[in-house]
Amino acid sequence: MPEKFDAILMIGYGAPERIEDIRPFLQNVAKGRPIPPERLKEVAHHYELFAGKSPLNEYTYKQASGLQNKLAENGYEIPVYVGMRNWHPFIPDTIREMSEKGVKKAIGMIMAAHQSDASWERYQRDVQEALTELGIEMEFKYSAPLFDHPLFIEDSADRVLDCLNEIPPEEYSQTMILFTAHSIPTPMAEASPYVEQLMTTARLIAQRLNYDNWRLVYQSRSGRPTDPWLEPDVCDVIEEIAKEGVKNVIAQPIGFICDHIEVLFDIGIEAQEVSDEAGINLLRAKTVNDDLKFIEAMADVVEKMVD
Repeated sequence: MPEKFDAILMIGYGAPERIEDIRPFLQNVAKGRPIPPERLKEVAHHYELFAGKSPLNEYTYKQASGLQNKLAENGYEIPVYVGMRNWHPFIPDTIREMSEKGVKKAIGMIMAAHQSDASWERYQRDVQEALTELGIEMEFKYSAPLFDHPLFIEDSADRVLDCLNEIPPEEYSQTMILFTAHSIPTPMAEASPYVEQLMTTARLIAQRLNYDNWRLVYQSRSGRPTDPWLEPDVCDVIEEIAKEGVKNVIAQPIGFICDHIEVLFDIGIEAQEVSDEAGINLLRAKTVNDDLKFIEAMADVVEKMVD
C-alpha cells in the first residue's frame, strides 16, 4: 500500500553564518562530547579564515528546494523543511513549525550518505527528543542512506573525472585517488556499517571510472588524542605516497554531501600545504552539493517510500 506523508524534514548538521556565530555554534557541537578545548579553538580558527561563514547551510537549502521541485516535477507535492542539529533553524523549531502546519507523518532525510552513530542515530535521537520535549505527536520514517545509489555514485564519479581530465593521461599511473571521510572513534565504527559503506562508495566510483589506483582515508579527527580513531589520515598518506613516486592526488570527500569548512580547510588548505611540501599536485574533487543527479537520487528514495 502506498504511504502518505505530509512533509519531509531534511536533517542537517548546521553551520555558522558569520564570525559572531562561531563560538555559540561550537558550544552546541561540543555539548556532551569529549572534545578537547584546544581542538575547539583550532576549529574556530578554521571558520575565522572563511569569515565565519560555511557554505553548508546554503547548500542544504539548495538541496531542500531542489528536492521539493524535483518531486513536484514528478507529480509528488510534498513540502520539504530543514532542521539543523547545531545551528538555526534548530530541529525543535522546525518540528514546531511543521506541527503548526498540520504535519502528522513525515519522512526524515538525514543529510549523510554513510551510517554511524554520529552521522545517523544521533540525528534520530535529536528528532525524538524534540518531539518529547515539545509534546508533539508526529510519526517519522527515515529514508535510506545514499552510499550506493547509482545516481550518487555517477555524480561523484563525474566530479573525479573533472579532475582526471586536468591530468595528462600519461601521468595516470602516477595519480592516486584518495577518497576521504570524517574519522570517527574506532569503537563507534565497529558498531556500525560506516566503513563498509564508505568502501562500497569508493569501490563503485572507482569501478565506474575503471580506475584501480585509489585508497580510502580519513580526515577531521577531533576527540582526545589518546582515543583510537579511524586511520590513516589523508595528510599522512599524501606524505607516504609522495615517497613512492606519486605525482598527482585527487582528493574526493565522499563522506560529505556538500562543501563546508571541514572540506574547504582540511583538504583545501591543510592537505594542500602538505601536498605542496611533498611535491605533489593535489586536485580536490567537488562534493555532490546541489548537483541535479544528487537531487534526483534523493527524490528517488523518497518516491520509493511513497509509491
